[in-house]
This record gives sequence, structure tokens and C-alpha cells, in this order.
Amino acid sequence: MEEISPPLPVQRHEPLADAATLAALQALAVRHRAANGLGMQVLSVVGGSAENLLERLPDRVKDGLETATRAALERAFDAGLASRRTVRDHDDRVNSMVTAAMGAAGGFGGLPTALAELPVTVTVLLRAIQGIAAEHGFDPSHPQVRADCVRVFASAGPLEADDAAEVGFLAARVTITGQSLQALIARVAPRLAAVLGQKLAAQAAPVLGAVAGAGVNYVFTRYYQEMARVQFGLARLAEDTGTEREELASALRGLLAAHGKNR
Repeated sequence: MEEISPPLPVQRHEPLADAATLAALQALAVRHRAANGLGMQVLSVVGGSAENLLERLPDRVKDGLETATRAALERAFDAGLASRRTVRDHDDRVNSMVTAAMGAAGGFGGLPTALAELPVTVTVLLRAIQGIAAEHGFDPSHPQVRADCVRVFASAGPLEADDAAEVGFLAARVTITGQSLQALIARVAPRLAAVLGQKLAAQAAPVLGAVAGAGVNYVFTRYYQEMARVQFGLARLAEDTGTEREELASALRGLLAAHGKNR
């Protein structure tokens, strides 16, 4: 009886086995690490830690922050798209300077003006993220890209030590419908609310006022722009190499973890 040979194993592309892909992932890892080093600039100015910043906020502000953040996210995307029809995308430096000026205005009057400035800043941040998506060859109006833009806000924020756990969430793909997009916003809003709470508290710090507001917004904008470049850099690399985005994200996490162990 003729012996039947076992089927050949399926060949799977390994991102780290390809020199060009590895170089691209290493560049994204550098961006990720740089983004997560920005927060020390804020904490060195306002003093304390990210945790005690939130304690400076009145309870009424903390209680309403998640609802306000969710509303800001839902409105900001369409506002950003509308502005892209009439105003060209700016580079990262210009976006950071614009939000810094807004932060100075918001911090000038303390907490009341900082609260009024918050939804405008969210809109400018999301508009900057849309521009980065377009720069990488994606249509910001497409439902999947819209979800990817929102996902950028799922990261821990510049004032928290990020162990790269969010990389997997940034890379995950789901079928996007109106309902699932709302669910995604609901999932992201609490994380972003915590980050924005830190921002508000830093802006409302006594004496620092407008200077703190400008510095906080500048750092936050640089952070989310870098995270957007990680997000859409992974997406572009997946398209260009035919590799699953989740596989690339796993390789990126490995590079970040290896760097952490070697420090």
C-alpha cells in the first residue's frame, strides 16, 4: 500500500525575518517610545504625578468628564472632516503650535476656560489624526479608517507609563457599523476622559495658568500625533507586505518589550 505523505506545513510570513519589514517596525518602536517619554516634560512643570493631578479636579468635573468626552469624540470627527474640505492638513509642528495657543487661552482663566477649550482641542487632535491617516494613503471618511482614528485615543496618554499593551488594541480590526462604532467610542471615552482629566488639572494648577496650558497641549498633541503614526504606520505596512496587522503588532510589542528589558 502506497504511503501517503503528510501535507506540507503552511508557509507563514514572519515579519522579523524580512529586513525591510523589521526596519519599518523598529522605526515605529522608536516613535512609540518617544511618544511615551513626552509626559515627563509636563510632570516636571506641574509637579506631582499623573494620579494626584486628577485629585485636584472638583468631583462635579470628574463625574461629568466621561460624558463630555464621549460627546466631544462624536462631534469632533465630522467637524474635522468638514474642515478638511476647506483647510489643508498641517504638519505636526503647526498642529502642536495651534493647540498650544488654545491651551494657553484655556489655562488663562483656570478651570472654567479650560473646560470650554477641551472639546475644541479634541476636534483639532482628531483632525490632525485624520491628516496622518490621509498621509499614509487612507481615506479618513471610510468607516474603518474612522474607527482607526478613534482608536488612537485608546492609548494610556503621555502621563502614564505605557507597557505597549495598547498596541494590540490599535491593530485589531472589526467590522464597522454605526452601532459598533458607537460601541468603540463608548469603550475609548473612559480612557480618554482620564487623560483629559489630567490635562484639565494641569491647566488649572495655581500660578502656572496659561504657560501650563500651552505646555500641556503641546505635549498632548505631539503624543497623539506620534501614536497616530504608529497606528497608521502599522496599517500601511500590513497593506504593503500582505501581513496581518495583528501579526505586525505582535512583532512590534516584542521589540518594545525587548527594549524595556535591556534598559
